[in-house]
Amino acid sequence: MFEIRDLRVNFGGIQALKGISLNVDAGEIVTLVGANGAGKTTTLRTASGLERPASGSIFLDGQDITRLSAQERVKRGLVQVPEGRRVFPQMSVLENLELGAFLRRDRSGVARSMQHVFERFPVLADRRQQLAGTLSGGEQQMLAMGRALMSNPRVLLLDEPSMGLAPLFVQEIFDIIRRINESGTTILLVEQNANMALQVASRAYVVETGTIVLSGDARELMATEEVRRAYLGG
Repeated sequence: MFEIRDLRVNFGGIQALKGISLNVDAGEIVTLVGANGAGKTTTLRTASGLERPASGSIFLDGQDITRLSAQERVKRGLVQVPEGRRVFPQMSVLENLELGAFLRRDRSGVARSMQHVFERFPVLADRRQQLAGTLSGGEQQMLAMGRALMSNPRVLLLDEPSMGLAPLFVQEIFDIIRRINESGTTILLVEQNANMALQVASRAYVVETGTIVLSGDARELMATEEVRRAYLGG
């Protein structure tokens, strides 16, 4: 359903990605695991059209979308939840969610999506008129995910959804990720918390300095000595 082939990205004289290739099948959760600076976020930003690759290709449903704008990719169902949540703090919860549907023209479908978001995140329904900047970190993460769901995504790119959250919220966010996937959304997940990411994913890729060094079944990778030592604390 979603594929990256030999993706290379340069920032000035620095080669951030050195030939990343990966694929995500329909209905999967696939995770990218790696240390800070490994290239995980750059992979997602390039996939969603926010960075330009030096070379390589990006495919959605077998169609080459490498040269499409970020907006066109959203229209086709490829939507990113950015690192750091990036909600609009001076706008209400409802206004933030409405922005997620900015490119949609199916009003009845937008209304259904809004209802689904409120059912999935009851706290957002309760606080729909509250300024987004006054929400807790966990609630802002829910809002960022809800905003992305308003775009009616087919493939959801999640960048560090648990970053900066209290442990209680981390578990809740990963439970939500599972439920979003079970409802039919394919997910590519970047996550510093490798233990949680590998538990929720079906497959995983390990990224080091812009290169994929390991890949395979998430549970099997959790059991390897290399992954346990490097990312799971032993």
